[in-house]
Amino acid sequence: MISIHSFIFNGFQENTYIMHDESRECVIVDPGCYEPHEQQSLQQYIKQLDLKPVLLFNTHCHIDHILGNQFVMDTYQLPLHMHEGEIFTYKDANKWAAMFGMSEIAVPENLQFVTDTDTLAFGQSKLELVFTPGHSMASLSLYNREEKLGIVGDVLFYESIGRTDLPGGNFDTLIQSIQNKLFEWSDDTRVFSGHGPMTTIGHEKVYNPFLK
Repeated sequence: MISIHSFIFNGFQENTYIMHDESRECVIVDPGCYEPHEQQSLQQYIKQLDLKPVLLFNTHCHIDHILGNQFVMDTYQLPLHMHEGEIFTYKDANKWAAMFGMSEIAVPENLQFVTDTDTLAFGQSKLELVFTPGHSMASLSLYNREEKLGIVGDVLFYESIGRTDLPGGNFDTLIQSIQNKLFEWSDDTRVFSGHGPMTTIGHEKVYNPFLK
């Protein structure tokens, strides 16, 4: 059984996720830990549960989702898994950092590119990769069919959707990603977003004003 723990990190209030199963192998998704105390919180949780990080994954590469990449890569000796289509956004990270008045951040280059034809595995669990562009150029969502859960980055939120006014964003593409990909999941699928609370596919079909 997959357990998911979330942290709210950095000034953007970004959700960082740790997924693990009975094997205690875990996946770190979108580490936004920017401040030392945030990095310590992530590390302490992993240590307290005696977890073994085996995968680092970015759903997409907007700055709020990648601030902790270097820390995770250095601490746990992991490459970063991401879609190659996000590389331009990834390499522009310090342009965005400057715009937000942030110090320069590390943009590590130990990358492993994946697509929606790949599957990620940890412990006894597998994650399908679902191509869901629109908020960003090449966002990938993580989906476990058996346990009916998905981590979707900033594609879909509780009663809202991701913004599309950043480079690589497109409103029509985003709506198509949600309706043609995410809404094919069962209504009781739990959806973990890049910001805000968990929701379900069924709830968003009924109550999301952008998707009626």
